[in-house]
Amino acid sequence: MENSQKSNPFILHILQGVDEEIKKGLDRITLNIAGNNHSIPVERVTGEDFWILSRILERTPYINGLDVRYNLISDVGAYCTAKLLQKQYTLIYLNLMFNDIGPKGGELIAKALHKNTTLKYLRMTGNKIENKGGMCFAVMLQVNSSLEKLDLGDCDLGMQSVIAFATVLTQNQSIKAITLNRPILYSEQEESTVHLGHMLKENHCLVELHVSKHDIRNHGLKQLCDALYRNQSLRYLDVSCNKITRDGMVFLADVLKSNTTLEVIDLSFNKIENAGAKNLSETLASHNRSLKALSVVSNSIEGEGLVALSQSMKTNPTLSHIYIWGNKFDEATCVAYSDLIQTGHLKPDNTDVESYVVDGRVYLAEVSNGLKNHYYWTPSYGEAYSHSSNAGFALVPVGQQL
Repeated sequence: MENSQKSNPFILHILQGVDEEIKKGLDRITLNIAGNNHSIPVERVTGEDFWILSRILERTPYINGLDVRYNLISDVGAYCTAKLLQKQYTLIYLNLMFNDIGPKGGELIAKALHKNTTLKYLRMTGNKIENKGGMCFAVMLQVNSSLEKLDLGDCDLGMQSVIAFATVLTQNQSIKAITLNRPILYSEQEESTVHLGHMLKENHCLVELHVSKHDIRNHGLKQLCDALYRNQSLRYLDVSCNKITRDGMVFLADVLKSNTTLEVIDLSFNKIENAGAKNLSETLASHNRSLKALSVVSNSIEGEGLVALSQSMKTNPTLSHIYIWGNKFDEATCVAYSDLIQTGHLKPDNTDVESYVVDGRVYLAEVSNGLKNHYYWTPSYGEAYSHSSNAGFALVPVGQQL
């Protein structure tokens, strides 16, 4: 009313629900205004809408989380976000993924975090802040000591900003999880993994590292593995969607013989083939007792390699989650994983396949479980990891992934 602006009915509907929760005595509320929520009528939030919303949030101590993913707030909304972060001191979670925020908006938000001491988790996923915005966030991490999780995946970061993050994280002691997926890299020399490897040798706080779509080859994986002999904090390594082959598994299998902290490894969409799978299975069967989850989805592995991995689960008491869909199943593979599930070595919710029988022969069907079930979306009704939600089956996360 103060600004003679038409109210967004979607925001109004959500705020009315918050009023009801406050009346019940609830606090620490996460405001969910996701633009991809199909269970209720949605009118996507614009920058102007977000300006009014930010004015409301400045005045309430009850909100500690804000999810406005898949809206249209743009750099106008980023300006309001920056102002909000300077005035609102209860917000610990902010999800801005896919909101048409550009380099200038990224710069505004990063600079606001120089003084903010309450925000713990920020998702900027899918906003094209590019190298300029990425550099601003890297500079911010030199100053900010409260942010614990930062997701800059699909943000068109450049080589300069990736190297800057690797450099800053040798000193930053607060970041526990960082996602740098799909930067725009033009070099064939894998400089980014060289710097990330050096960072892992020096950093003793980082728990999760997501470097999917980094064009990592075997040499780059060796740089990371060399660092993991010394690193005692990293529990989740995501190197999915790269160019790693069976030769790279020699380095990974060897480091897993001595590394006792890694719990989750995502190798999805590489090409480790049978030889790579057998290398891993030998280590998992006889040496490693810390890894809990392994994804080898779509890795050109055939029956021999898949069966070897299944055998390792029988002797390894720790490995409880394995994801294998997208490889080349034969009858031996189908029987092996059916037996794992039936004998209790592999719980049905801990894999992405289930068995069925036709004419006396065992087959495997895909089940929608995985390490990244809710990275780009969450169910619009029901609990995210419940069978009653519209997500179908879902994995209870092994690690606190971004």
